[in-house]
Amino acid sequence: MSAEQLFQPFHLKSLRIRNRIVMAPMTRSFSPGGVPTDEVAAYYARRAKGGAGLILSEGTVIDRPSSSNDPNIPHFYGEKALAGWQQVILDVHAADGSMGPQIWHMGIMENHHSGWLPPTPFEGPSPYKNADFQNGKAMTDADIADTIRAFGQAAADAKRLGFDCVELHGAHTYLIDQFFWDVTNKRTDGYGGKTLLERSRFAIAVIKEVRRRVGEDFAIIIRLSQWKSADFANKLAKTPHEMDIWLNALADAGVDIFHCSQRRFWEPEFEGSDLNFAGWAKKLTGKASITVGSVGLSGEFLAAFRGEASSPATLDELLRRFDRGDFDLVAVGRAILADPEWVNKIREGRDAELDGFRKEALGQLV
Repeated sequence: MSAEQLFQPFHLKSLRIRNRIVMAPMTRSFSPGGVPTDEVAAYYARRAKGGAGLILSEGTVIDRPSSSNDPNIPHFYGEKALAGWQQVILDVHAADGSMGPQIWHMGIMENHHSGWLPPTPFEGPSPYKNADFQNGKAMTDADIADTIRAFGQAAADAKRLGFDCVELHGAHTYLIDQFFWDVTNKRTDGYGGKTLLERSRFAIAVIKEVRRRVGEDFAIIIRLSQWKSADFANKLAKTPHEMDIWLNALADAGVDIFHCSQRRFWEPEFEGSDLNFAGWAKKLTGKASITVGSVGLSGEFLAAFRGEASSPATLDELLRRFDRGDFDLVAVGRAILADPEWVNKIREGRDAELDGFRKEALGQLV
């Protein structure tokens, strides 16, 4: 099948992008002391030159003392870090690209392998990262209020610096997702509850604050995942009805685009339909959605961290689903991480030149 349909422009509020291909956010840990370097700016600019329609940055943390467990994860606060991000967006725009930062709070985390620790204990809805691991403290009302403000400030700074949108990281068992998940959210106050909707109050508060700070014209994306790092089969929303209630509450709070993380984009979300997560999100909310998960590669991304290589794979199934309108945008991770020219190669039909992915690519900024 022709990939031509992926190269139509997409416009939504502040987003005006040249095609439907998104560079997925991927942690790189190349920002010493939290400050993005010139090499980081050049890394993103190469992807813009390589044809990516929208670049979503690696996760970049908000202004909370324990928002990160890694000293080389970029910050989205502080004069030096924001100056680094200013250079990133200037270079991406100079290469005719569009970009949004993925703003992040990790929540309860494992200690970094280097031995580095943040100045205060990790924080989350409870001390638990999963059912079998705890390492930190439950957030107080004051902690939660300050965290909501910090998300809003980061989003306001993104707009001020000239970014085209902002993405909230609400997936993969990090802070927002820890509030969603009943395994990690055992709170008995207004941020807990038996239902997913009740446990979404923190996310809703964050989204509303971000919307207040950036205005109605600025595009807000949220990245979500049903699966958890400790439970690949997990379903936050166990039925389409539960998903309908959950996602529409987030949409009503201010989300414009749902970025629906799956390990394999082709896997159906619920029995009785071949729609994936992004397909259901668009169907239920009417909002735009982004699909992601092993696009263009033979192996899924978690296997890559175990050292498994992936070869280029056909896009036929992706194009079939895109053509019938299941989703609006397609996020590509490892294939673009390994090859900054991946999008141009797809557009120009240079399939023989496509590179696979090897774990070694994680150790450098190609």
